[in-house]
Amino acid sequence: MNQKISIADRNVGLDYPPYIIAELSANHNGRLETALKIIEEAKKAGADAVKLQTYTADTITLDCDSEEFRIHGGLWDGKTLYQLYKEAHLPWEWHKPLFEHARKHGITIFSSPFDNTAVDLLEDLNAPAYKIASFEAVDLPLIKYVASTGKPMIISTGMADAEEIQEAIDAAREGGCKELAILHCVSGYPAPAEDYNLRTIPDMMQRFGLVTGLSDHTLDNTTAIASVVLGASIIEKHFTLDRNGGGPDDSFSLEPAELAALCRDSKTAWSALGNVDYGRKSSEQDNVKFRRSIYFVKNLEKGESIGPDSIKSVRPGFGLAPKLFDQLLQKKVVCKIEKNTPVTLDVLVD
Repeated sequence: MNQKISIADRNVGLDYPPYIIAELSANHNGRLETALKIIEEAKKAGADAVKLQTYTADTITLDCDSEEFRIHGGLWDGKTLYQLYKEAHLPWEWHKPLFEHARKHGITIFSSPFDNTAVDLLEDLNAPAYKIASFEAVDLPLIKYVASTGKPMIISTGMADAEEIQEAIDAAREGGCKELAILHCVSGYPAPAEDYNLRTIPDMMQRFGLVTGLSDHTLDNTTAIASVVLGASIIEKHFTLDRNGGGPDDSFSLEPAELAALCRDSKTAWSALGNVDYGRKSSEQDNVKFRRSIYFVKNLEKGESIGPDSIKSVRPGFGLAPKLFDQLLQKKVVCKIEKNTPVTLDVLVD
């Protein structure tokens, strides 16, 4: 099993804190200033990376309003695919200033390319990694082209069955990808938590032997944090400055305070996993003395036998262990005993 990958010198895997990706997506809402601010806020929140999407309407679909190109229901009801992507796309001339801004603020930036020309643009910007979106997981030629860059690759698996996931992995390997991760994903916008079936994550880890994470489209952080307990090493969430901003993706994106909570709480969940350990923990040391033990509850004279009414299991823990209670009955004491004192071996006849 491939236990880790590395993105811009940050190790990602089970032995490292969750890698948090803030997905900018269409939340720039047509303003470069907004996109720049999103990068700054992602860094402040503690995200490891901010991710773009690199496409134009013409590189992702056709300018056609026939029925199969029209969206029915959901957030984008009534739009054609071309209309949606024309509104949502990130202008290609913004990529360079966004990459420069991210590097200035010390946060990793990469993107999801949707065709080969997008890969070429991102290579010119020295992108440190690539993400394959769920809808493109079946585009094996694109995956192979991305793999040919030699950069780490993350593949989202929304809508893909096990066979299609394996085909995408095989294409990445055939293309030369050495560092590969996959994300469990539900391609609903938003997606209900009950659709996520998080028990799939450990199965994916075992089945495919790769670093595995979660692309989360639920409306809060609960699902993402729970995924860490099941082995998710990467969490990707859409990120916006204002959920009520009116953009195509705003309504199911995290706001800055929520992203900060995700970064904090997912790392807490990871820290809590630790290792299999039945030993006494450092935070318990001072409380050991308050466990139960056996105390004398009546005065005894030297040589007197201990009866069931002479001793009792109580807190604190300075006496013998409660499991020895029956063995102490009828034993004799070697000295005068005062009640409310611990039963210890040195006061008993051997």
